[in-house]
Formats: sequence, structure tokens, C-alpha cells
Amino acid sequence: MIAGATRPTRGRVVLHGVDLRGRGPVVASRLGIGRSFQQTSAFARLTVFDNLRCAALHAPAERRRWWNRLRESASVDLAAARVLHDIGLDARRGALAAELSYAEQRALDLGIALASGARTLLLDEPTAGMSREQAARMIALIRATTQGRTVLMIEHDMDAVFGFAERITVLVRGAVVATGAPDAIRADSRVRAAYLGEGRA
Repeated sequence: MIAGATRPTRGRVVLHGVDLRGRGPVVASRLGIGRSFQQTSAFARLTVFDNLRCAALHAPAERRRWWNRLRESASVDLAAARVLHDIGLDARRGALAAELSYAEQRALDLGIALASGARTLLLDEPTAGMSREQAARMIALIRATTQGRTVLMIEHDMDAVFGFAERITVLVRGAVVATGAPDAIRADSRVRAAYLGEGRA
């Protein structure tokens, strides 16, 4: 709903004073919303760098008519190279996205959202399918690359959640049961019973 792909049946989704209901993903993107879903958005047959260039071409600072974009290629390349370095994939610059490991694909997907100029990031289970070590590295990467941005993350790995979030909302069967700072959530008996495996005999 926040990304504009689904229209809410009730309530509103407002960003910068704009109601996003029914506006669609294109409008959401233009308002600075980037997303990384569980299914990668990378173009499998493009290189890592070209995937980032495609995203950088659509960043607000570069969004111009197509025939003007060639003149902006230097700034687009610079933006893509900066993100490439930030996500730790310099050594994979020329590799096809399809050739990356799963963890590398997730890092590239984050990079695509960053290269697009998004100021609000929607991350859907960014550590799903990763080992504990990979998940810890992914959370560290997200923390390092999203300074000054708003991040809304959906995640079932509670270690990842507590290691990253400043504010947590917990849902059980689609209903909000708790919202607050990590320490308050960790101490909440309902959360402990539902997600932390406590309170059951």
C-alpha cells in the first residue's frame, strides 16, 4: 500500500502531504519511495553496475527527457559507482546479476533502491534465507547505507529487528499488539509469547 501497488480498503497513506491511495508505484517512486521485496528487482542479464545505472537514471536529480540523459552520463556513472562501493560489490561490478550469490543479490537490490534516490525505503524481510552471519552483515550494511533515510522493514528475524530498529510495531495474525522502542517490545509479554518463544508450557 505504501509503495502504491495496493489500494487500502480503509484509511489513508500520506507522504509529504500527498495521499498515495490509487496513485500507483510510479507516483510513489517519484515521491522518493524505494522498495526491496523478497523477490529481487534486479535485471538478471544486466551487470551489477548497469543495474545501478538504470536506477540512478531515474533518481530525482536525473529525471529528465531521454535525449538529455546522455549529457548526464558522467553524473549517473558517479552515482552508480558510489552506491556500488557502499554496498560492497566493487569486485562484482562487471558480473551479471544472475551470477551473484543470494546475499549479493539482496545487497544489489538494496543498492538499486539507494541509487534511485529514495529517501523512504521499504524493506521486505531483507535477511530471509540467510545464515546468522550473513544476516548480521546485511543489517550492518542497511544501517551503514541508510543514514538520514526513513526505513520501514518487515522482518521475522527478531535478532535483526532488535539490532536495527529504533521503533518496532508487532503484528500477530494481522492485528497490532505492541508498538514502541526495542527495549519495551522485548519486555512485552505478548511479544515474548508470540515471537520469542516464552510464556508457553
